[in-house]
Amino acid sequence: MATTAKIAKDNKKPKFAIRHRNRCKRCGRPRGYMRKFELCRICFRLLSLAGEVPGVTKSSW
Repeated sequence: MATTAKIAKDNKKPKFAIRHRNRCKRCGRPRGYMRKFELCRICFRLLSLAGEVPGVTKSSW
């Protein structure tokens, strides 16, 4: 879980564009981020198993 200060710092426009850090929209985690869903891997897994992410199904073979 990201601290409130780090999330607030990321919301500001950085001095250089390369310093932008993608964060999960739900918890603020910077690592394991999926651009397509704007979620980290942990939140993505929880939401997809609960059926709250449209178009995502658990694969089995």
